[in-house]
Amino acid sequence: MAQATTPLMHFDDVSVVFGGLHALSNVTFSVNSGEIVGLIGPNGAGKTTAFNAACGFVEPTTGAITFPGLGKATLKPHDLAEAGVARTLQGVGLFPHLTVLENVIAGGQSKPGGGLLQGIFGFARGSKAENALKAEALANLERLDVADLATQLPGAIPYGTAKKVAVARALMQSPKLLLLDEPASGLDERELDEFAQLISGLRQDMGVLLVEHNMDFVMELVDRLVVLNFGKVIAEGAAAAVRQNEEVLAAYLGVDE
Repeated sequence: MAQATTPLMHFDDVSVVFGGLHALSNVTFSVNSGEIVGLIGPNGAGKTTAFNAACGFVEPTTGAITFPGLGKATLKPHDLAEAGVARTLQGVGLFPHLTVLENVIAGGQSKPGGGLLQGIFGFARGSKAENALKAEALANLERLDVADLATQLPGAIPYGTAKKVAVARALMQSPKLLLLDEPASGLDERELDEFAQLISGLRQDMGVLLVEHNMDFVMELVDRLVVLNFGKVIAEGAAAAVRQNEEVLAAYLGVDE
């Protein structure tokens, strides 16, 4: 029973200072298994710094980021996959000269038999591990409803679809924690609705932290919101409660208190 409440990731009083700039100030929040947490705020609020700190690209000046539910104290970027943490980029970050399927296979390169060149081009022979990797890649494309585009190049598919492919690639790591960086950027209204449904379906297998500036996108999607402004947490809780928070209305939505 206690394990169910152990967070996958915990920011414990984290501050990040660049020169004299306090990008994050005493930030504390957690992400648990089976929940979707949205980290939002206006431009310059500290969302990107928090995301990069979670991924190990930025080291906290004070405080700590731990992964108790994954049995890890801290993580560096090269530790993420082995620890059960996957991330997407703010754009799509797909290899332009590889097919959709090959791009997703590349996400499994840390698995046994998953060497990038060997897995994609089948050097030596089509081993059982390589075939399993390809089958898993197709299954993840199917899960994201883009399997019919497996043979296409990224440049031939819509931007919103490419974002789904990027998530499918991240799922190749079988993550327990998925970190999504601005998943709503560049999507139209129809794509936003589709993407929200797809992300919602992931909570049955993992915890999700999404860093986002589109408040409308996250409102109906997340279980909990953490709102940053000038590097500080100004609100945390259910979306309905955060929507009514006067400090959030003033700082994020531009409404006078």
